[in-house]
Amino acid sequence: MTKKSFLLIFTGLVISHNILMAQNEDVVQYINTYKFLAIREMQRTGVPAAIKLAQGILETRAGASDLVKRSNNHFGIKCKTGWAGSKVYHDDDERGECFRAYATAEDSYRDHSDFLKGSQRYAFLFQLDPTDYKDWAKGLKKAGYATNPKYTQQLIKYIEDYDLQLYTLVALGKKKLDEGSPALAGNNILTTQQPGTPVAASVSKGAGSSTPAKPVEPLRIRFPEGIFKINDTKVMVAVAGTSLLSIAEQYDIKYKHLLDFNELAEGNDILREDQLVFLQRKRRQGANKYHLVTQGETLYSIAQEEAIRLDFLLAYNRLHGQELPMEGQLLFLQKSAAEEVMAGHGPVGSEMKEGGGPRGFSATEVITEQQYQKHIVQAKETLFSIARKYDVNITQIRSWNGLRDNTIRSGQELLIYKN
Repeated sequence: MTKKSFLLIFTGLVISHNILMAQNEDVVQYINTYKFLAIREMQRTGVPAAIKLAQGILETRAGASDLVKRSNNHFGIKCKTGWAGSKVYHDDDERGECFRAYATAEDSYRDHSDFLKGSQRYAFLFQLDPTDYKDWAKGLKKAGYATNPKYTQQLIKYIEDYDLQLYTLVALGKKKLDEGSPALAGNNILTTQQPGTPVAASVSKGAGSSTPAKPVEPLRIRFPEGIFKINDTKVMVAVAGTSLLSIAEQYDIKYKHLLDFNELAEGNDILREDQLVFLQRKRRQGANKYHLVTQGETLYSIAQEEAIRLDFLLAYNRLHGQELPMEGQLLFLQKSAAEEVMAGHGPVGSEMKEGGGPRGFSATEVITEQQYQKHIVQAKETLFSIARKYDVNITQIRSWNGLRDNTIRSGQELLIYKN
């Protein structure tokens, strides 16, 4: 073999490996985003969570397909007779076929469950053992769900390669999220954003720190039972294992509104730890001017305990949301507090660092609301084109605006941070 041939083969292998790794990351991201939706839908209708996730991955190419980006249709369900909802047209077995369109991914997940549960064609599936993913995969193909001859094998491969069966067991109450398998453990790639992690910013605990965290008094001890108010906003303490959907139903609040009030992502329904859950939208400013950071706090936990919207907390302190606040750092909770520092006034005594200004910030670093610009999405614009226009990246725009994916719509208002 010549040196040139060897280099060509080696280069090809490296490229193939990189493509495979990127595909794997996309699949993992898809699982992270929708696993709780799959669990909840299994508990509601009996469609195995493993099957639902595998179908979603396969039908959407792990969220990358044109159909899902245009329609939030995660399961390739066509319009069929009697569909009165929104529609899009997409080339599939034939050109320009009619597919169902949904406002959200959650709507698609629910409709998929109802589609299977309500059709006589798939009725036999619900007589199968829900943990028998192989029979379910074979049954879907047999019932004519897909024309792809390898559909069964592809579903089974995704389930086995990514341990999706574990989410079926979680839905059945046979496993807990941190029990029994690395795929469900808190330090595994398959569990990232959970309730308590905001849509607008995922803040880590600071890996690599050798200083042990001080024990934090439980929320149930620090706050009263039932509904109370922080910053004149109704809130309650929800214990670990509570379903956000059940809270929404109990207090007659729309589920989407509850997620919005608490800046949480869709699909993260089961609380993994005790958490403050707001039943009203939080305020733009805190009741106090400043918050002195204590050990173990994150930007999200501070926003919750001060009942201030996270995006305003970030704006007043010129933060992007990826930072971990330092113990002893002073954060602004009101616009006026930031302006006072810019004017040479502000906190005194132990709250000041040497040379003037709060710990971790100088007066010139204070941000005002004018440094955020609103962008109204125009027809045919994409996140990529908007990012290029403002010389920022797509990840930043998604973080600032709490977007789960790259889907945007004409007329949507986006917040753009200007450096």
